[in-house]
Amino acid sequence: MPFSRDPLDELVVPDGTEVKEVAVETDGDVLVGSRATIDFGVRGRNVLAGESVAVGGEIEAEEDCRLDMWCDVEENVLVGKDAYIGERVHIGGELKVAGDLDIGDDVDIERGFEANGWIVIRNPMPTIVLLFVYLKHLLLIGEEDTAQRLISELVDEDELEGPATDPFVVPPNATLSDDAWRVSTPATIGSNCRLHGNVRAETLEVGDECNVFGSLRARSDISIGEGTRIHGDLTTRDGDVVVGSGARVLGDVSCENLALEPGSEVDGTIRADGEVTMGTTERELE
Repeated sequence: MPFSRDPLDELVVPDGTEVKEVAVETDGDVLVGSRATIDFGVRGRNVLAGESVAVGGEIEAEEDCRLDMWCDVEENVLVGKDAYIGERVHIGGELKVAGDLDIGDDVDIERGFEANGWIVIRNPMPTIVLLFVYLKHLLLIGEEDTAQRLISELVDEDELEGPATDPFVVPPNATLSDDAWRVSTPATIGSNCRLHGNVRAETLEVGDECNVFGSLRARSDISIGEGTRIHGDLTTRDGDVVVGSGARVLGDVSCENLALEPGSEVDGTIRADGEVTMGTTERELE
């Protein structure tokens, strides 16, 4: 997939993501920007976290895990392949690595660590920070082809042969908790997702057949896919709201313009400063 902007400038929840009581689970990679806070655990293929990221649960990576300096993980870190742990990282539980371990100075692991491969104690380069800074520079100077080649070289050939899965992306300085997901960037939630918590973003796009147990608030537009259920309100300061066919909003809707596609429902009060349009099915037209 070609890159046209900073890969971390948007909250991206890929298709099929499920937020359970203790962790967010996804089949693809997890990329977390610097100084982000996630109050629950994280489970994914590769888990990469920038500087000063806080994780309030357990990290489980099927393949590699990279934690930059000053990261804080409240519980265990379990890694299926190799791990790269930056200096001054704190892990409240155990660190278990099936492959090699590259670990920096002053790392605090409260319940010890074990690795089946090589163990190297040094200051690993903050790979995720270097990678995204370099990619951002290439995009700013218009070298999109070079950025795409770099990504292709970093991805294993085995991964390219399998089905492509979009990564779960958390922007820098974001906060994700059971109560609220807060980002200052756009947010995209894929199809067939199950989320808990109110979502706050610049713009919001939710895919089809999702269940969001909370309200959605954005400064600009909000779009809800077909068959999705929102267990809360839809509120936008200056934007429009589109509710897809068969979708249901159990709370209120407040926006500039509202478009209700055929079969959609709003249980609460509708407040629209502009137009409200309602789609009709062929049966209704007859």
